[in-house]
Amino acid sequence: MSPPAPTWWNWARTAAARPARFVRPRDLGEIVDAVRGAADEGRTVRPLGSGHSFSEAAATNDVALDLREWSGVLAVDGDLVTVRAGTRLRELNAALDRIGLAMANLGDIDEQTVAGAISTGTHGTGARLGGLATQVAALELVLADGSVARCSERERPDLFHAARISLGALGVISSVTLRCVPRYALAADERPMPLPEVLDRFTELADGNDHFEFYFFAHGDTTLVKRNNRLPADERPRPLHPVRHFLEYQVVENTALDVVCRLGRAVPALVRPLNRVCGALLSPRRYSDRSHRVFVTRRQVRFVETEWAVPRESIHEVIKDLRAAVPRLEHPVIMPIEVRVAAPDDIWLSTAHRRDTAYLAAHQFVGMPYRHWFATVADVCGAVGGRPHWGKMHDLTAADLRERYPRFDDFLALRRQLDPAGVFRGGYTDRVLGPAA
Repeated sequence: MSPPAPTWWNWARTAAARPARFVRPRDLGEIVDAVRGAADEGRTVRPLGSGHSFSEAAATNDVALDLREWSGVLAVDGDLVTVRAGTRLRELNAALDRIGLAMANLGDIDEQTVAGAISTGTHGTGARLGGLATQVAALELVLADGSVARCSERERPDLFHAARISLGALGVISSVTLRCVPRYALAADERPMPLPEVLDRFTELADGNDHFEFYFFAHGDTTLVKRNNRLPADERPRPLHPVRHFLEYQVVENTALDVVCRLGRAVPALVRPLNRVCGALLSPRRYSDRSHRVFVTRRQVRFVETEWAVPRESIHEVIKDLRAAVPRLEHPVIMPIEVRVAAPDDIWLSTAHRRDTAYLAAHQFVGMPYRHWFATVADVCGAVGGRPHWGKMHDLTAADLRERYPRFDDFLALRRQLDPAGVFRGGYTDRVLGPAA
């Protein structure tokens, strides 16, 4: 008797699956063989990365293609760096640093694989900068018939504009060529600021800094504003002392936050005063370091998350309406709300497609009720044309999403052309894109 298939879980344990078969390729030929074999057997294939998506995008009960062993740098040509799809961002950042390069923009998590991060629209913040997929110069994909396609701005441009954020629905990304920048340092300035002041100065703060974001508690009025700006090349970085770094990022942002969240989960009546106390305890800090060390923070407190991209000019209205809705929630919200910004881009399924964008992310500690809160966020953001992050929790369907993406039908037409039998379909793609076949 064969052993039962292992159960796959994502990081937040919001999605689970028991694939009929796990395949862990170590070269391109094994990816091709896995896709062809599944197609010949009438099976479906879903690529797996590190499982950091909160949505069920990667979940499958058929063939799971785990790409994490297909990792590492393949080639360097000036500022163009080609990596295998399963390379984690953490590994990428270290490799780039060794050769004097860096990513122009990053999010605050580096556990994702490169292919998974771009496929779901992972982003950082910066009014003049796009998400990770905008830094892609070329892609290599294994298509449903087992052929290998390469695309870029000049070579198969429609496939390039579609595949950079494609949820694994067009093919299995096998390698990614990234356009990098010379290694740089960031000067970080983090300080508490009243929420009304942040909203009054929002345009100034967003446009006046290379990277700007802020956090605030749903039941409080204080924000933590983060501003990161490039340090002049001749200026030496001044990182936080290791002891202070440990105290602030490990003890305060992980250990203490975990204690606060567990207390709020055990005694919900304490959440509102805990929000206010946490806001009052925020303190300023300034330091500078290599870019990836400033961008990335360790997240050990487990949570669930929904995130919405709204027109940047609507963020004041969105926050005002959310603040008005919070007192009516059935359950209190213990974790903060995060706001970031991004420049428009031309990627067909990008949440920042053709518009200056503000991102609003709402979180809740694991084990605490979140559905009413997330539904409220969806209603408020949806009222201004919000687009949900593909890798985070939402309930929209293809019919809802078609209205929010000008090139949605073009994407579906290309999908039908490349995968008429639905080899790369899954439950999530069926919901958000419609059935493939």
